[in-house]
Amino acid sequence: MAEDLLHKKQFPPYSPKKGEEYMNARQLDHFRSILKALKDELQDDIERTVHTMQDEATNFADPNDRASQESDIALELRNRDRERRLIKKVDESVARIETKDYGYCDNCGVEIGLKRLEARPTATLCIDCKELEERRERQIAK
Repeated sequence: MAEDLLHKKQFPPYSPKKGEEYMNARQLDHFRSILKALKDELQDDIERTVHTMQDEATNFADPNDRASQESDIALELRNRDRERRLIKKVDESVARIETKDYGYCDNCGVEIGLKRLEARPTATLCIDCKELEERRERQIAK
């Protein structure tokens, strides 16, 4: 979902210069722009949904139509809740940029990597720590 929103804006991938320091000011500005665009797009979607739900609030006489409408509304609300949580992650990522913690793994402290951050700008774990976390989750779920 986040990736789809970013592709609407067509952010070019960041291409570091040779010998460039990781998470320098240019890189931080690049990711700050991506995060801001993502947040703006999510907020627009939330507002659009609220207006649509208000406009389409109809009291159908047919119970099947009413059930279908309620099901659609429940699905939309679930999606908006997911987006609300993503906005919170975006805000946390922007705060990490301000404190110069952005781009480093929360678990081990290594660089997350530009390509991973391009794909998932709210990432807080390097790929190794994320894979380990997902394996643990799968083992617990079984």
